[in-house]
Amino acid sequence: MRVKKSDHAHRLGTFAADLSSLPNGEMGRRTFLKRAGVAAGALSALGTLPLGVRRAEAGPPPAPGNAVETRKNVCTHCSVGCSVIAKVSNGVWIGQEPVYDSPINRGSHCCKGAAVRDDVLSQRRLRYPVKLADGKWVRLPWDQAVEEIGDKLLAIREKSGPDSVYWLGSAKFTNEAAYLNRKLAAFWGTNNSDHQARICHSTTVTGVANTWGYGAMTNSYNDIRNSKTILVMGGNPAEAHPVSLQHILEGKELNRANMIVVDPRMTRTAAHATEYVRVRPGTHIATIYGMLWHIFQNGWEDKEFLSQRVYGVDEVRKEVAKWTPSEVERVTGLPEAQVRHVAETFAKQKPSTLIWAMGQTQFATGTANVRASCLLLLATGNVGYAGAGANIFRGHTNVQGATDLGLDVTTLPLYYGLAEEAWRHWCRVWGVDYEWMKSRFPSKTLMEAPGIPSTRWFDATLLPKDQVSQPDTLQAMFVMGHGVNTITRMPEAVRGIEKLELLVVCDPYPTAWSVLSDRKDGTYLLPACTSFEMDGSRTASNRSLQWGEKIVDPVFESQNDYDTMYRFAVKFGFAELMFKNIKVENGKVSAEDILREINRGGWSTGYCGQSPERLKAHMRNQAKFDLVTMRAPIDDPEVGGDYYGLPWPCWGTPELKHPGTPILYNTNLAVKDGGGTFRARFGVERVVKRKATVNGQEVEREDHDNLLAEGSYSAGSEIQDGYPEFTLGVLKKLGWDKDLTPDELAVIQGVNPAKPDTVSWSTDLSGGIQRVAIAHGCSPYGNGKARMIAWNLPDPIPVHREPIYTPRPDLVASYPTLPDARQFRVPNVGFSVQKAAVDNGISKQFPLILSSGRLVEYEGGGEETRSNKWLAELKQEMYVEINVADAGERGIEDGSWVWVFGPESQSKARMKALVTERVGKGLAWMPYHFAGWYEGDDRRSHYPKGADPFVLGESVNTLTTYGYDPATGMQEPKATLCQIQVA
Repeated sequence: MRVKKSDHAHRLGTFAADLSSLPNGEMGRRTFLKRAGVAAGALSALGTLPLGVRRAEAGPPPAPGNAVETRKNVCTHCSVGCSVIAKVSNGVWIGQEPVYDSPINRGSHCCKGAAVRDDVLSQRRLRYPVKLADGKWVRLPWDQAVEEIGDKLLAIREKSGPDSVYWLGSAKFTNEAAYLNRKLAAFWGTNNSDHQARICHSTTVTGVANTWGYGAMTNSYNDIRNSKTILVMGGNPAEAHPVSLQHILEGKELNRANMIVVDPRMTRTAAHATEYVRVRPGTHIATIYGMLWHIFQNGWEDKEFLSQRVYGVDEVRKEVAKWTPSEVERVTGLPEAQVRHVAETFAKQKPSTLIWAMGQTQFATGTANVRASCLLLLATGNVGYAGAGANIFRGHTNVQGATDLGLDVTTLPLYYGLAEEAWRHWCRVWGVDYEWMKSRFPSKTLMEAPGIPSTRWFDATLLPKDQVSQPDTLQAMFVMGHGVNTITRMPEAVRGIEKLELLVVCDPYPTAWSVLSDRKDGTYLLPACTSFEMDGSRTASNRSLQWGEKIVDPVFESQNDYDTMYRFAVKFGFAELMFKNIKVENGKVSAEDILREINRGGWSTGYCGQSPERLKAHMRNQAKFDLVTMRAPIDDPEVGGDYYGLPWPCWGTPELKHPGTPILYNTNLAVKDGGGTFRARFGVERVVKRKATVNGQEVEREDHDNLLAEGSYSAGSEIQDGYPEFTLGVLKKLGWDKDLTPDELAVIQGVNPAKPDTVSWSTDLSGGIQRVAIAHGCSPYGNGKARMIAWNLPDPIPVHREPIYTPRPDLVASYPTLPDARQFRVPNVGFSVQKAAVDNGISKQFPLILSSGRLVEYEGGGEETRSNKWLAELKQEMYVEINVADAGERGIEDGSWVWVFGPESQSKARMKALVTERVGKGLAWMPYHFAGWYEGDDRRSHYPKGADPFVLGESVNTLTTYGYDPATGMQEPKATLCQIQVA
């Protein structure tokens, strides 16, 4: 365990000693950086480095006669997508630099990025497969591990059915590994396949996609430079996405933009704001409606945009009218003058962008929160052009791509869903008979039913069989790259782990899965390599894909994800089918071939144009892409006219050379140049029954509301109005079917020989329908209106609902959570839990709101970064932030040990107190990157010898509580309750 020296004078003395050891006592910039073992561009990240700690050494120089090669990959931490140059000699990674040519990070790294070399070289890596045998970790060969695990999984499948095994994937995967993992679950016969997006942005995907078409960031980090008003509401980019802050702050300073931060906590991001708004956690919708009340009252809405491109504004006006300034202040605590000022600034000083992350999404109302943000953007006309839009900062390096590629209990790859048509599409891509695929599942019903979300896996293990809507409860977890400490209700997770028949964890580092419980047998740890030790692409938050080349071969006995999944597919007996279109040589799987298969099937989301060759060309030519527009010169022979990373949708086949779409729904550009419209995915009209007065009597009439755009269309569109999604039948009606080649037409007819006219732009494997639509200036997915009313969601118009554990029980009667219901195969009893909390006076026993968030030093569950010798020195203790007044009332001193108690499961956690004004009175805050302690017990001895992280600590999720978004299963860690006392 690394130990830091906290004495400031000692640190200065140590640094002075370092300096005095040099000739003439001088140290140049290059010398300092070399000794520190980091690249020049990372100097700023070292500002908080304690200089008196045990020093990490720089890499060795190349051996005489060995050339130094440079290889390029992408940082494996947050979703910004910073490029890394690795220096390799004789197969050893000896140094790194940030890529100065990258239009995304421009030669900069945060501390995590500056330290990624140690993620590969760390001596805390899991070196070889081990299993628990009578409570001891025992080494075993890979072949034996695959045989034993495979036999156990097949036996469980035979006894309890395929749904009894959960395949938990990772946002750390490459795109290719994420796709392969979802494909593996499909061939196994289950939709119990998920990853970190469930606990970070599943509500974003559902909320945004159900508003205007796609569930992703509409613009880009770079485009924020064009904004005149930057509203950060539910995010802390300074710590969670540090390099993104250069784009935000340069937009603020160079463009003289307003920067407004709405957050319960005074964050490092808020410190840069032109205006900071402190709000109560869990009141996002009320705050947005407070802004919209002023916007509608004063006529600041964008009336032309609303009439042409938006459906349902009148119904939203009725809901907003309820949120008078007095009611907004009663619920949120925000004064009218401040809400009015923020609303006026956002509506008038355009373009305005709204930035959010998990400060909006991690609530039982997460989907509704996101939808409310979309309503604000639509009302003010701030979607579909430069400097505007929803800039949604995803968390992990490839959480966007892993979500896109189908690691989600609700869909197959690329958001095709789970209906029969979706399965038939992917069976055609995979070259597999649909009836055979159906036979892998317990029933057609379960084949088309969403699986169990990762937030509820332990409930599906612990609940009685009749409360889990599948043949049996969960018996086994196969986990690849997902930390258990990031999921709420950890005491229940501990019970779930102990009840599992089999637990398999495949990760570069042992994780909390292996140490939380007191299991004696049935746990296997398999060493995975990092993404730096394999080829593959990843999708940044802005939808740009980047290809990372393998820097070094997997270290120790680790294996890459592709080869591991192939070995298990062989064991399960379906490798020949699963890999029939993917090259495998001597057990080594081709990443390029996986991406080519994704291209052949990814029409719905525009993952069809980004071939390996095009992505590699972008990495070679990064310097040619403009910093703000992200576009390369039109005349460049390799990447001419492309937007960096070919952000999806990148339409058509790779040969079509679509440049990618940097800004979604931008009608100012032709579709062939990266423009687009809102998707017409909700139909051409909606039938609504409304009451009307006829001859003095009230009658009910049936209205047919138009859902297509009116008088709005992409530049160069031959259809200068709204239009539906394209099918072969639509092409025929327009007379454009004659533009299809004979080969394209033959493929279309082969997709559905009985009804070829129904084949759409998203299921046409030739790409012909997309090509023809774009040639005529149209979006393949149609030109519809964005929906302010999402009639398929639990709350069609967002409704403020109090958190399950609210500090304001007086508001529950007016704003209760939704009724109990069965969702995602398990019961959601949030209403009963909320009612019990109110009836039992929980808010009096636990009077502090507990929220959580990120630190700049660590990532996700933290196992990897807390095992990094550079980062471990920067933050060595878990802590809770508590307001000065709250600390004073409890006799708590800064830096003292405290116990924090949660309102469920008699949970408790021991940590240090940070007494600060960052949090207001009544609020406590914790980082969520820690694990290795559990309820005061140091579990270091439970790790395999030598593979324990340098830094351990309590997990905040030991204390977090029940609460799930009904549309997604998202957990609610941002607004629960706690009590704190001196330890």
